[in-house]
Amino acid sequence: MNARMRRAAVAVAAGAMAVSLAACGSAKESKNSDSSSSSSAKKGDNIKVGLLLPENKTARYEKFDRPLIEKKIKELTNGKATIQYNNARQDANLQAQQVDTMITNKVDVLIVDAVDAKAIQNSVQKAVDAGIKVVAYDRLAEGPISAYTSFDNTEVGKTQGQALLKALGSKATKSSKIVMVNGSVTDPNAAQFKQGAHSVLDGKVTIAKEYDTKEWSPDNANSEMEAAISAVGKDKIAGVYSANDGMAGGIITALSGAGIKVPVTGQDAELAGVQRIVAGTQYMSVFKSYPQEANVAAEMAVALAQGKSLDSIAKDKVSSTSKKDIPSVLVPVVSLTQDNIKDTVIKQGYYTVADICTADYKTACDKIGLK
Repeated sequence: MNARMRRAAVAVAAGAMAVSLAACGSAKESKNSDSSSSSSAKKGDNIKVGLLLPENKTARYEKFDRPLIEKKIKELTNGKATIQYNNARQDANLQAQQVDTMITNKVDVLIVDAVDAKAIQNSVQKAVDAGIKVVAYDRLAEGPISAYTSFDNTEVGKTQGQALLKALGSKATKSSKIVMVNGSVTDPNAAQFKQGAHSVLDGKVTIAKEYDTKEWSPDNANSEMEAAISAVGKDKIAGVYSANDGMAGGIITALSGAGIKVPVTGQDAELAGVQRIVAGTQYMSVFKSYPQEANVAAEMAVALAQGKSLDSIAKDKVSSTSKKDIPSVLVPVVSLTQDNIKDTVIKQGYYTVADICTADYKTACDKIGLK
C-alpha cells in the first residue's frame, strides 16, 4: 500500500481502530475518489499504465494510436513508466477480460477505447473500485471515468456531409438519392457522426437507404451497398455517405462492380483511403490529428496516476448517461481531399509521397501534382 493510500486511511479512521486495520478498510474509499489527490502523496514517474484499444481492422489503432500514446507516456515519465497493452479485436467480452487482467496487474491508470461503450460500464466500475482511474479514449465509455478525449464527433459528421454536398454540386437537390452507411451501433461515436451528417444532408437530398454497419466491417458495408444498389437502382444513386475509410473501400468495390462512379465520403485518412482519393474513386476523408489526441490521453493518464489535477489539460466537460461533467479535450478535424493532401497527412508525417504514390497510383499522383 502506497503512502497516498495510508495517509487517506489514517484521516478516515483516526481513533476508530488500529492504524493497520484502518489503512486496509479505507483504501477503497480513498481510491474511489474522483477528485485530484491534493491530500495524497503524489507518485513519481514509476507508474503503471494500461492501454486497451478496440480493434485492429482499422489501420489507425496499431499504426498511430498505440505507438503515439506509448511514446508520449515514456516522454512524460522520463522513460520510467511501464505500459501494458492489449487489443480487443472488436470483441467486447475479450475487452472485459482484458480489463480484469489490468486490475489483477494493479495498473495505476487505464486508457480504454471501448469496443462497446455501454457494455464496458461494469468493467470501468470494477477498475475504479480497485483504485484505478480510467481515461476514456476516442469513445465516451459509460461508467465512472475520470477523463475523456476524442475528436468533435458531431463536427466529423457535419464535415462529411458538407463535403458530399460540395462534391454533388448542382446535383445536390431534394430528389437526389443518397445512401448512408453508418458505423456500429455499439460505438457512441457512430451515432454522433450520423447525427452530424443528417444535420447537413436532411432537406438537401433524399436518404434513399441507410444502414448501421455491424463492427464497422468493410465486408458488411460491401454487402449493404450491393443491397442498396438493387433497391434504389444503379442509375439513381447520386452519392454515398460512408462513415469511415475502411467501409468506403467495401462500398467502392460494390459500386465499381456495378459500373457506378459517385462521390463517397470517408474518415481516418487511412493510406488506402488517401490513395483512393488520389485516384478519384473516393472523394474525401476526415483528417484527424492522432498525435494531438494521443498526447492528450497520455497527459491525462500520467497526471491521474501521479495524483495531479487535470485543470491545465482539460478545459471542457462532457457528460455520458452515467457520469456528468467529465474533464475532456475535443480535438478539431479537417476535410481531406485531393487539394490538401500535402498540407495534412504528408506535412504531419503520416505518410510520405512515396507511401502514397506507389506504382499503381503514380499516374494519378502526377495528374494532381503530388510529387
